[in-house]
Amino acid sequence: MIKSMTGFGKSHLIKNEREYQIEIKSVNHRYLDISVKMPKQFTYLEEEIKKAISSKINRGKLEVYITFYDHIAQDEEITINKEIAQLYIKQLQDLAKENNLSQNINVIDIAKLPDVLNITSKQDDETIKEDILQVTNEALEKLIEMRTFEGNKIAEDLITRIDSIQEKVEEISSISTGLIEEYVVKLEKRIQDILKTEEIDKNRIAQEVVIFADKCSIEEELTRLKSHMAQFRKFINNDNKVAIGKKLDFIIQEMNRETNTIGSKANKLEIINNVVDIKTELENIREQIQNIE
Repeated sequence: MIKSMTGFGKSHLIKNEREYQIEIKSVNHRYLDISVKMPKQFTYLEEEIKKAISSKINRGKLEVYITFYDHIAQDEEITINKEIAQLYIKQLQDLAKENNLSQNINVIDIAKLPDVLNITSKQDDETIKEDILQVTNEALEKLIEMRTFEGNKIAEDLITRIDSIQEKVEEISSISTGLIEEYVVKLEKRIQDILKTEEIDKNRIAQEVVIFADKCSIEEELTRLKSHMAQFRKFINNDNKVAIGKKLDFIIQEMNRETNTIGSKANKLEIINNVVDIKTELENIREQIQNIE
């Protein structure tokens, strides 16, 4: 079934005293756009996370939020950059001499200066990578589940609206069937009223009817409209493995064009009213399709 582009997925994992949490939010977008926000030490995983997501998602703007807490104290190692510290001390001492200040320098104050203390991690990067990708896939599955649920609701609404359009098309088809006969009767009566005679040139009437039929015939448009509706239903009901939002949007554009042509040819109020109703439903469908993957 079809999928919505709107959804949310969240997964949480505590393993080996490490805690991971991933949230994935998705909204409408013309293409696939993925942004990942994560702790700086894991930026090397960004492309792999995007690859995992793009293997299952075709369209939408996705925002991925990754939080990580490591409760293993021995994973952190603190080192002192002595060269930087000594440069700080020398510069501070020179500054004190030049300004007749005390040269008492506290080691704690030096340690607070930028780049003096370095905190390095002894983490098992491969294990953490596997854990993050696992949690990402779990959050992704929940996102897809929600998008599928929303997609099913949209599909139900679209089918209802297509059914309504189908009824209007059948009604237009029924009305158009008798248009020529109705035109012949009106034309003969008008000629009789104008000429005040019962004698009518049947050949001339036949010519006028042919011109009228050629100008006002909507059979081709109705046939194409019915074909588009059949295609639309096929896409909605099939177990689609690829994004169909753009295809459905194209079909609706074609249906709208055929409907406009019918409206321009129509010379009967009942047909025009049905055309207005069809265009209203097509606009509602078009808005719904914007949220389909």
